[in-house]
Amino acid sequence: MELEFAGEVWFWRGPSPFHFVTVPDQHCGQLAEVAGQVSYGWGMIPVAARIGGTHWTTSLFPMHGGYVVPVKDKVRRAEGIEVGDVVTILLTVDAR
Repeated sequence: MELEFAGEVWFWRGPSPFHFVTVPDQHCGQLAEVAGQVSYGWGMIPVAARIGGTHWTTSLFPMHGGYVVPVKDKVRRAEGIEVGDVVTILLTVDAR
């Protein structure tokens, strides 16, 4: 399954600071349908992700009834992304 959407980059200070993009609600239902086949521990969903020309693997975090995409520092540096920027993300979930 492939999902493509745009979202704003936000910063979470938490115990492990990180940057995220929230998956829009309209895609969360599709993700919930395959979560049982692919998720591991705490409902994480492994994905391949792309912003611009940068590809990486990560896992979607369940949060507030939806999902968020962690955006690694190396991705933000490579693409010149700052907090508040709106980025387009392509996610691929292998739900075979």
